Amino acid sequence: MLGLGTLTKKIFGTPNDRKIKATWPLVDKINALEPEFEKLTDDQIKDKTEELAKRALGGESLDALLPEAFANCREAARRALGLRAFDVQLMGGIFLHQGNISEMKTGEGKTLVATFPAYLNALTGKGVHVVTVNDYLAKRDAEWMSQVYGALGLTTGVIYPQQPDAEKHAAYRCDITYATNNELGFDYLRDNMKSELSQMSQRGHNFAIVDEVDSILVDEARTPLIISGPAQDRTELYQAIDRLIPEIQDEHFTLDEKTRNVNYTDEGNEFLETRLVTAGILPEDQSLYDPESTTIVHHVNQGLRAHKLFTKDKDYIVRDGEVVLIDEFTGRMMAGRRLSDGLHQAIEAKEGCKIQPENVTLASVTFQNYFRLYDKLGGMTGTALTEAEEFAEIYGLGVVEVPTNRPIAREDDHDQVYRTAKEKFDGVVKAIKEAHAKGQPTLVGTTSIEKSEFLSQLLTAEGIPHNVLNARQHEQEAQIVADAGKLGAVTIATNMAGRGTDIKLGGNVEFKVMEAIAANPDADQETVRAEIEAAHEADEQAVKDAGGLFVLATERHESRRIDNQLRGRSGRQGDPGRSAFFLSLEDDLMRIFGSERLDKVLSTLGMQEGEAIVHPWVNKSLERAQAKVEGRNFDIRKQLLKFDDVMNDQRKVIFAQRREIMEAEDLSEIVADMRSQVIDDLVDAHIPAKSYADQWDVEGLYAQAIAQLGIDVPVIEWANEEGVDDEIIRERLEEAATAHMEEKAKAFGPEVMRNIEKQILLQTIDGKWREHLLTLEHLRSVVGFRGYAQRDPLNEYKTEAFQLFEGLLDSLRAEVTQKLAQIRPMTEEEQKAMIAQAAEQQRAMQAGATPSNGTAGGAGAAAGATATTAAAKPGFDEADPETWGNPGRNDPCPCGSGKKFKHCHGVLE
Repeated sequence: MLGLGTLTKKIFGTPNDRKIKATWPLVDKINALEPEFEKLTDDQIKDKTEELAKRALGGESLDALLPEAFANCREAARRALGLRAFDVQLMGGIFLHQGNISEMKTGEGKTLVATFPAYLNALTGKGVHVVTVNDYLAKRDAEWMSQVYGALGLTTGVIYPQQPDAEKHAAYRCDITYATNNELGFDYLRDNMKSELSQMSQRGHNFAIVDEVDSILVDEARTPLIISGPAQDRTELYQAIDRLIPEIQDEHFTLDEKTRNVNYTDEGNEFLETRLVTAGILPEDQSLYDPESTTIVHHVNQGLRAHKLFTKDKDYIVRDGEVVLIDEFTGRMMAGRRLSDGLHQAIEAKEGCKIQPENVTLASVTFQNYFRLYDKLGGMTGTALTEAEEFAEIYGLGVVEVPTNRPIAREDDHDQVYRTAKEKFDGVVKAIKEAHAKGQPTLVGTTSIEKSEFLSQLLTAEGIPHNVLNARQHEQEAQIVADAGKLGAVTIATNMAGRGTDIKLGGNVEFKVMEAIAANPDADQETVRAEIEAAHEADEQAVKDAGGLFVLATERHESRRIDNQLRGRSGRQGDPGRSAFFLSLEDDLMRIFGSERLDKVLSTLGMQEGEAIVHPWVNKSLERAQAKVEGRNFDIRKQLLKFDDVMNDQRKVIFAQRREIMEAEDLSEIVADMRSQVIDDLVDAHIPAKSYADQWDVEGLYAQAIAQLGIDVPVIEWANEEGVDDEIIRERLEEAATAHMEEKAKAFGPEVMRNIEKQILLQTIDGKWREHLLTLEHLRSVVGFRGYAQRDPLNEYKTEAFQLFEGLLDSLRAEVTQKLAQIRPMTEEEQKAMIAQAAEQQRAMQAGATPSNGTAGGAGAAAGATATTAAAKPGFDEADPETWGNPGRNDPCPCGSGKKFKHCHGVLE
């Protein structure tokens, strides 16, 4: 008997079916226009783009323009690339335009699908970003699809690391810009650290199409993007702690693989305390439990994590003396990415590499909050349904499963479960040998570099020729994947599996042509292509006869999506194929998350050595374990996002404020408001409301008026006048401070003064924001303990973060007012001395010497406004602060200590 849900689906169809059905009329409209667009000349196709763009700017909706735009784009692609989009590709494009994720199987032509919504949305002139998982794909897709956009009269740009500013600026001004998620996020942060609008690269966030959307918005969304600057160097501490870790025994710590955490036991703490004192790291009169020991305890914990939780060739590799992280989901190297909180340094100490200094966060953003900046978002992938809830809840994205162009002919075998890893690998080698013997190409999926190299050794011992694709062969990825479909080929890949490059049966024609032409540049290209295509047809048929591509996975991943991606490499465009998963009870997933009952069942069945259990129930049991892990990972990401949302609201306020400042021509009103608020705060602090005159702190107010407002006014005398109250004093301070600033403005000239105000405002905001980020990081790391006091850590974090932000705004007003009150124009002598010093420094740099002290720093220097470096002044005496004039806060202190002035004699009390 059918269940109620099943019966309803039979009658009404699934929600997915209804969405598919609703788009067929649109697809029919596009197809009906095809004969009309086929008649257009190349120039008329470009004219059509201009006409559609005018209509879009005139207020016509993009939905109304969709049939014509898609028909025009299909015709341009057919002429430029020789590819005519299938109906299901048009359908995928429609869902993307509507702000959905189009789930399309591997080999269904997602790269071409993206051109349709990208073209339609670019008609508004606001730009479209196409996001890919790596730089190779960004460059390849931009180069390939620019032929289509060029035929339509649109411009294409590509963003890549270390790109010159002018080129990057131009790429973002193109109609369609290809980039990786990392570069887009970093450029957003960099833009919000710039001091002029003209220096900003991005021009807004209109519409983004995210390729491999599950990888970018789910897998990579656990780690925020951080731009950081170097902090204090603690190399010796890391090395000293690293020498102690090997002495730690199993009874000294507990290890939780599920949460990837390690903790010391009481016994471990005692042992550590003794050893740290002996090693001279911990003072004899200090305990590990003292507040002063926090830093040492933190680094000892990170040292233990580096040794017990991070494995070489699985979590990272050592390349050219550097520790390079490996993405656990894709197996790709993450060059330039570092673990925070001293963990990366602990791994460097463990591996004997050069220890890079720790970093201080200058700016950060999560991918969730970056991609939520876009007015509209769309995504493509072969596997998104299992994470549909997360996409809907966090990004407001629906997931639509687009039908394949041809029915899937791949056979998916049930999982084969062995008792031990050795038996499993014996079974894997046997299966590979059988497939190889009949010429069937085999793609073997592994979960780490270590396992891929272990399997490679087993195959070498058996005399089976094969290729290995892991993070070490990152550069040859596309080539190795292109060859994976050749007759009898065996390719061992980590989970990266060359996403973005099709595995075509018989090999990839384009790569074969490129190889042949590279080997013989004088050969006629057309002849070479014809010969290769003829030979390829025979190869392709031979592979099909052998059963198509065989995908053999040696382990299940924590996420079902990763397994489905690997499986989806086979059976593209209706090709034959086969997939099988070989597992053992010693695999990480089975060991950590699998049920103990399974081991009991296998024991009860009395399985012989080398025998595997194959049953649909086992598949279901494993899928349940994976669903549990996915749910837990989603909860972790959701929790992280809740905390980041608190910072994100503040980030938006700060970035919007910076932009407002950069756009403003005249900031004198903002500066005057700040000054007025500072005066209100000073008066309220020293002359409390409803207090008597003998309770007033007029001496303190007088001192603060000099220090913060730069005015020497007779506050004490005012307070003794008959009938004077706090309001009168407030007004007089306001008048004196305004007159003081007006004099400065006259001395500098209005234009220079406006520039100084802008630079001081921006620099102070940036400095305060950096300090605030560090404080929030520290708050985030300790707020979890509030749970022990029955208080919700998130609410506590929200409350305290808000208070800290209010404090940031108060101190910002005070610091800007103080800096502006202290600046003064340089005398002619000071200007000459500064020019002479700059020339001297230039000569020193050209001679290869590093200047020992910087030129006058800070905002005023940019506007030619601060005093010159103190040492260059006439009558200067190192021991007498009276002769120092007014050094910049970032200048070296004139006393010769080597510290910055603000950290020495210029420290604010």
